[in-house]
Amino acid sequence: MKKLLRGKAVRTHRRGAGLAGLVLALAVPMTTVLAVTPAAATPPGLACDTGKHAVDDYTGYALCRNNGSTTQTFWVHLVCGWSPDVDGEHVTLNPGQSGQSTAHCAGLGTGIGEIHVRP
Repeated sequence: MKKLLRGKAVRTHRRGAGLAGLVLALAVPMTTVLAVTPAAATPPGLACDTGKHAVDDYTGYALCRNNGSTTQTFWVHLVCGWSPDVDGEHVTLNPGQSGQSTAHCAGLGTGIGEIHVRP
């Protein structure tokens, strides 16, 4: 009877280890998928350059030119890691004009993870 109880305990342990391995195997690809998020496309009619400030990894910008034929408004959106995401000021450009929107992530996180231009 002791062998049967031990055998059952070993089988239960093996099932638990197998389940834990399966959960871990499924979790790794899911985190990989979440980490590789494509950046949003620049709104039509705008030509934009984005980046981080030269001496401050928490400040990002979008410098855009309106190449379209109508007035457009845009702003920069920063994904800030552990801190809340932030939006920069809204900038309105007439055709042919250029302008810049900036934003600053809170200092609690890891800095800017992604920079998007929003219409």
